[in-house]
Amino acid sequence: MGVQQSDDDLVSLIFQACAELSRRSSRSVSPDGHLVGSLGEIHAARALNLKLETASKAGFDATDDEGLRVEIKTTTRSSIALSASGTQAQRLVVIKLDDDSGSAQIVYDGDAQLAWNLAGKPGKNGQRRLSLAKLLNEGNIQGEIR
Repeated sequence: MGVQQSDDDLVSLIFQACAELSRRSSRSVSPDGHLVGSLGEIHAARALNLKLETASKAGFDATDDEGLRVEIKTTTRSSIALSASGTQAQRLVVIKLDDDSGSAQIVYDGDAQLAWNLAGKPGKNGQRRLSLAKLLNEGNIQGEIR
């Protein structure tokens, strides 16, 4: 029986496969949407000892050791999308996945309401955009950056 690959190794293989498919087809192939969100949730749960809720639970994704509800947002870009209807979470964790390798970095771990207060107006898709720069700047000022 072979050595089991780490989660980080498996994520890297996904990103490598997308890059190779893009090269071969001259079409942009990238992990996005549900896949990126799930990868971020797995990373956050392991890194921060969070208990994940059932997939696609409305309002929050996990709970922490103190029983706080946690929303986990993951992106490969410079912004995140937040639900226009708000959140039931007290804590927000934002994961940034590297475009090339898929390596994960926790870029924000703090007050969820702060993020919703900073987000733009709802778009036609029911999402409110928030740039990571704006979140990190305000979160740093308020001591919310981990």
